[in-house]
Amino acid sequence: MNAPFDPARVRRNRERAARAGADGDFLRARVADDLAERLEAVNRTFARVLVLGGGAAFSAAVAARSSLRARVGDLTFADWSSPAGLHFDRLPFAEDSFDLIVSILALHWVNDLPGALIQLRRALKPDGLLLAALFGGKTLHELREALIAAESETRGGAALRVAPFADALDMAGLLQRAGLALPVADRDTLVVRYADPLHLLRDLRAMGETSALAERAPPLTRTVLLRAMALYHERFADPDGRVRATFDILTATGWRPHESQQQPLKPGSAKMRLADALGVAEQSAGEKAGSKG
Repeated sequence: MNAPFDPARVRRNRERAARAGADGDFLRARVADDLAERLEAVNRTFARVLVLGGGAAFSAAVAARSSLRARVGDLTFADWSSPAGLHFDRLPFAEDSFDLIVSILALHWVNDLPGALIQLRRALKPDGLLLAALFGGKTLHELREALIAAESETRGGAALRVAPFADALDMAGLLQRAGLALPVADRDTLVVRYADPLHLLRDLRAMGETSALAERAPPLTRTVLLRAMALYHERFADPDGRVRATFDILTATGWRPHESQQQPLKPGSAKMRLADALGVAEQSAGEKAGSKG
């Protein structure tokens, strides 16, 4: 199976965004703030923390919370544009290295997401926490639809230009397959409004989130792009003329297994019958059938 993403393109996109500054990086700041808020509810001290993507945003979010500053220790930052040449499909971290791994919009460009989650689980210490946010399946569906419609209309066919993303059900299953305990995945849908679609494209470039698909699509002509922007406005504009852009943010939580964690009961090990717990009289199958109408 061919890899869907080109890591070199991801790196170039992120490096270009880093050189230009973080003016368009409001999404990472929002996600970092949400993850920090979630950590506030975890009564634990994290001495060694790995932050994948959005390191500056996460540092600021922790610094803004007095309840976290004393519980979050040494931060190690890594991203696609890290000087060490970090490759997310081959993570260089030793086993049992971190008490907490936070990933801020970094994993959706990974070719082998199950493999990356396994590597992250190994890099955690026993009973360590993984908290990861990544783009989900509905992200930029408006842009995807407008580009496909415009290219089909003008060229008679359309190339894939907006990356496919996972959904919440996929993530919950992937966490479990990676061997993480107590896996949870939830979704937060954020709708951002722009004066026009070109402002969205500029923000995506500033965030380093332009296409990094391995299969290169033919260059967009001016005719196709202008038609796509017109269709975007026709289909996704609000009454005030501003257009909507959806960012579907999945947050995945899992722990490296440890004997101290709550374990599910084995089948047949319950010490109380369900009927007793509910305070009702238990009926046989025959009695249930005979009691109907």
